Amino acid sequence: MFSRFKADRSGGGGGIGSYGSGGGSNGSGGGAGGGAGGSSLSQTLLEGNAITTFFEIGRQTATAGPGYLWKVHDAYRKSDGKEASVFLFDKRTADKLHKPRRKETISEMLRHGVRQLERCRHPRLLHVLHSVEETSDTLAFATEPVSTSLGNVLAALEDEVQQQQQQPSAGSSSSGGNSILTVAETHNGSRRNSAREIRPPEVQQFLDIEIKYGIYQLIEALSFLHMTAHLLHRNVCPGSVLVTRRGTWKLAGLEFAERMNEQDGSESLTVQRWTSRIAKMAQPDLDFIAPEVQTQSTVSAASDMFSLGLVVAAIFNRGRPLIQANHSNPNYTKQMEMLNDQVRNVLPSLPVGLQEALIRLLSRDARKRPNAQLLSSIKFFSDPAVHALQFLDVINMKDPGQKSQFYRTTLKDILPSIPKKLWFQHVWPSLQQELRTQEVLAAALQPILLMIQEISPDEYQQHIMPTIRQILGVPKSIQASVTLLENLHIIVEKTPAEDLQAEIFPMLFSSYESTTLQVQSAALVAVTNIAGSLDDQMIRKMVLPKTKTVFERNSGDLKLTLNVLACLAQVIDRLDKSAIIDEVLPLLWDVKLQDPEIIQEVVSIYQRMISNKKNGLSVSLMATRVMPSLLPQTMNPSLSLEQFSNLLEVLQEMLDHIDRHQRNKLKLDNLSLGTSPERMRPLRHQHSTDNMHAANNFNIPFVKVEQRKTCSEENMIKTHSSTHTMDRSEHTHTHTLVTMYRPDSGPGSPDSNYLRVAQSLAGRRLSDNTNSGNRGRPAPSSSIHLSPATCLSVGSLPTRRHSSIGSTDRRPSTANLLPPSVI
Repeated sequence: MFSRFKADRSGGGGGIGSYGSGGGSNGSGGGAGGGAGGSSLSQTLLEGNAITTFFEIGRQTATAGPGYLWKVHDAYRKSDGKEASVFLFDKRTADKLHKPRRKETISEMLRHGVRQLERCRHPRLLHVLHSVEETSDTLAFATEPVSTSLGNVLAALEDEVQQQQQQPSAGSSSSGGNSILTVAETHNGSRRNSAREIRPPEVQQFLDIEIKYGIYQLIEALSFLHMTAHLLHRNVCPGSVLVTRRGTWKLAGLEFAERMNEQDGSESLTVQRWTSRIAKMAQPDLDFIAPEVQTQSTVSAASDMFSLGLVVAAIFNRGRPLIQANHSNPNYTKQMEMLNDQVRNVLPSLPVGLQEALIRLLSRDARKRPNAQLLSSIKFFSDPAVHALQFLDVINMKDPGQKSQFYRTTLKDILPSIPKKLWFQHVWPSLQQELRTQEVLAAALQPILLMIQEISPDEYQQHIMPTIRQILGVPKSIQASVTLLENLHIIVEKTPAEDLQAEIFPMLFSSYESTTLQVQSAALVAVTNIAGSLDDQMIRKMVLPKTKTVFERNSGDLKLTLNVLACLAQVIDRLDKSAIIDEVLPLLWDVKLQDPEIIQEVVSIYQRMISNKKNGLSVSLMATRVMPSLLPQTMNPSLSLEQFSNLLEVLQEMLDHIDRHQRNKLKLDNLSLGTSPERMRPLRHQHSTDNMHAANNFNIPFVKVEQRKTCSEENMIKTHSSTHTMDRSEHTHTHTLVTMYRPDSGPGSPDSNYLRVAQSLAGRRLSDNTNSGNRGRPAPSSSIHLSPATCLSVGSLPTRRHSSIGSTDRRPSTANLLPPSVI
């Protein structure tokens, strides 16, 4: 039955029976029952109460109210399973009064307080879920979930401090300090036993922001009561402050509330001062009463502010109130006279921004005390984190536009400055509610993803993953789907492997089939981010085919194309050679290389492929497909210097690959053909220094080199009748016959304006020439010149006709037509 109630909410184990007996002058202490006996007794008490029809009640977690009469239990509503707390009052607690009329007065006072809470609905007041149900022995009502009261926390903190500090010995005397210490010891042993009856699961050390925001919430509650509800609280004390499961401080305890003058809120009302003739549990807490109540029997809004100042002082004084009267008017009066000294002692413990405010709140003159509205506006509370928490408390009162703006900007920016403790107590419950609605789901996901990124995997799996699992399986808005997919890697890092296979990956791959371009593009981003979590088979069978399909359908969309290329860049090293050649390369060749970002992504992919030979980018593909597509982009004016440099670097690397490959191939081909030394002999002009700076494709203008012709010396002499007879001893040397055709040659002649060069040997056929020593080579010092009569002559300077001069204009030349040979 009680399995829903976690151990950390169950408190110390005290049961209902522990409140019926026990010592203490106020009759509210006790400690007889506990553990399992207390739980069984609570069930016995509640058997006849109608509250059990609507709520399943668990163990006690706190005490609150006047004299801590209310015992707070964990509960949940049976109709919808909503968490709650049930406040239970055992009427037998008042049996010690021995006057039935007084007993009824206590019950009526508590009923009145609940009715006031029901009428005064405000986020800073305790929210009542179910009104009072009564039997002859009990009163019970249900509220929002409560973890403890401020009185329980401060009492536990005070006990811890006293255990750490050694008490002064009885022999030491100090008239001023010992009187207060003696009162404190007596006080700790009696009046506050009820506050100590239920210790929190651990002594809560409030964070600075929790204290700041908690005080701010109490100020807002009093501002509402004074300015809107026109009520005086009259019992602002730790027992009237409840701490909810979300960590918020809620004001309750309206049993003594009085209606103010609506026309003049500063007007004082006449009230009954605290007296020992009335039951202590039927009066406000004397330790937190303003001095004018006791001295003048008057109360005003300023009286509530004085009580608030005493609560603030107790918080920063490690749970110890500045006034500890122990239900004694003389003690109260004596300690009130020493209040200024007490305030000065506690001031160093307060933040600097709150010290002046506390001094004014605890002023004996009510006119010097700030009202709630003025106090809330001091600089100390101008904290963005406080305002963000405040907005979360009233988020249900905001429209979807305001919620979205707050989640998307304010909370996302402020969240890092909010302690992680409050993430789960305060922030996550509000966000969790928003995830059930589509209107602000996309905006609420952004701070949630930031939380997931910062918390541990265990914290994520315990608190957030169950809700995320529900989101994955339901239809979402386009923006929500895009937000979830683009940040999916944050969730994947904290999710167990079995949940990835069962829930995350199916949702991701189904997003490829979406009819919305934004969702498809976001799915590509998700794969890019979580590629390391996908196995190779999943990439080959799911990612690559779906990515190719999405690109083919939307190849004209720039953003989607960039996401496709980024996705391929992440998974290409995980693909085999056949998949790259058959799927990836054709896709790359279909990409339109216009935008610089696309060019950069394509270059990046080719760079990856070049660096890994297994990717299948051969030199043939580089030369015939890749480089022809990239080279025109070197002139793209949209490229930045860095992008241009990257492009050239990749092209140069491809050229280097081609160069190495072709050189090695040609060397192997030459070796396989078995080439002779004659074929490998370099030509004479390759060794000439005259042509060392010439281009590779060196051509002499208007010179035509013909093939060797087979002819005899007689034929040459017959053909060129104008040549001189040469010495027969020179016929053994090689000569070159150069015939210059005159410009008056026939215009139709194909050889007009060209020099025809032919090699011949005198006295034998040119086809019979062989390389036999120096017999067929002219002497190094000899030159072959062209004579004016176009005859072959040795030792004479030729006159060469240039195509740019007339037929009769001849100019001498000392240039050789052939480069000198190297000996």
